[in-house]
Amino acid sequence: MKPNFSAFPRRAGTAALALTLALASGCNGFLDVAPQGQLSEDAIRNDPGIAQKLVDGVYNTMYLGGFGPDIHGLQFVILTDIASDDADKGSTPTDYNDALTIDNFTLTPSNGTVNNAWTGYYQGISRANQALDKIALTTVPDATKNNLLGQVRFLRGYFYFNMVRLFGGVPKLDRVPTASEIGSPQLQQRASAADIYAFIISDLQFAVDNLPLKGATETGRATKAAAQGLLAKVYLYQKNYQKAFDLTEEIVKGRSGTYGLFRPYADIWRTAGANSVESIFEVQAGTNASCDNSAVNLYTVSQGPRAGGLRGWADLGFGFNNPTTDLANAYEPNDVRKNGSIIFIKPKGPTVLWDGFRVPGQDSVENSRYSYKAYHSRTKEANCGNNDYLPKNIRVLRYAEILLIHAEAAAQLGNAGAAQSDLDAVRSRAGLAPTAPTVANIWKERRVELALEHDRFFDLVRQESVTPGRIVPIFAAQGKTFVKGKHELFPIPQPQIDLSGGLLTQNPGY
Repeated sequence: MKPNFSAFPRRAGTAALALTLALASGCNGFLDVAPQGQLSEDAIRNDPGIAQKLVDGVYNTMYLGGFGPDIHGLQFVILTDIASDDADKGSTPTDYNDALTIDNFTLTPSNGTVNNAWTGYYQGISRANQALDKIALTTVPDATKNNLLGQVRFLRGYFYFNMVRLFGGVPKLDRVPTASEIGSPQLQQRASAADIYAFIISDLQFAVDNLPLKGATETGRATKAAAQGLLAKVYLYQKNYQKAFDLTEEIVKGRSGTYGLFRPYADIWRTAGANSVESIFEVQAGTNASCDNSAVNLYTVSQGPRAGGLRGWADLGFGFNNPTTDLANAYEPNDVRKNGSIIFIKPKGPTVLWDGFRVPGQDSVENSRYSYKAYHSRTKEANCGNNDYLPKNIRVLRYAEILLIHAEAAAQLGNAGAAQSDLDAVRSRAGLAPTAPTVANIWKERRVELALEHDRFFDLVRQESVTPGRIVPIFAAQGKTFVKGKHELFPIPQPQIDLSGGLLTQNPGY
């Protein structure tokens, strides 16, 4: 049973773009309980349901998308897939200049996409802090309270992990500020990336220590394995391979029968694969009458095949996030993941999708390749008829990635046997023979296994820090100039610098 996050609805409307307003004690138009300043301690202590509603409100920020504040929507897709060598902007050549400049590494601090991501993540962080502040006052049993706190700290750690990978050091908001603190230099200035990583580790370790196992909580809520897996990934970025290995070892060896590789591969991103044995953590979506609070706005439709040329058909979306030729060529012959990940539009005659939908030939379609992982069937999968809110679960962390983290950490530690076993398992599902468990081969496997899952740009930057000299040629092969010392991070949004009165400093090169 999925948690009823929709019981804590996400209202429409604009929210504050400024970090200063994200710091405010009110709820910025999102919470449908009284704003923080209006929730009395007696009301919180006497209403055990408030704590759960506060937690649900943090989960609901993960639906932020569209063309406004964003956590998992099109803006995040642009900053992760389109910024990488896995995808091009797509759509028509002149459509969406902010995305084009990110794709070409010509963006400036005034780019609206980076501002939307910054704003979205700080809304999530702000709401997490509000929840933590109030849950601490509740009279629920300690085990229940720590579970709720663990879920929120898992989410806050996840939000900050994406923020530090996007921007480097950012302001560290670890609590709801007092009225006198709002706008203070201490809260507006950037912490170092090292400080942010330490904060993330603290949050995730608390979650590891306090969250239940899968099966002991509602489907879709953070679990112990989700916290272990995300913490292992954080340690991989820190090059702490022993801790990354140990955390994933417990999932791989200690959860026999609980987690595994779902088959067939292509079904992972369909309703059949939602919350499957493969799932470690995914953003939940579902249908409801209002169609506005149970899916990431525009996530699916923005990536759907777009009419072009002769047109003459009711298309499936905006045409963004097109897999590159380089990605298509990265798959080995007979790798089932290729056609499970990419929609290839046939030059002539219709391309028939898995649900029977017929996309016309190339003369009626704008682009030649699209993400299959973002596709949600209008006829074979449930939806409420609003294509802007197609209920597509977003897979944040899968068991296959746990195996690949375990394999990479093992390889770095000299444990070739463990790395081989993990790599063999992932490749076997793909229909491929074993290959040597080198770090380079594991990185190749990450690319094709996790293609178009919004991690590739971060992975390239991380790998460059391990093996310098990789990233510039990779982008040069795409005709793009990646400047080391600059493009590892995105610019701090100029509107946020302005609103801070110059207290926020810019990243190098911008």
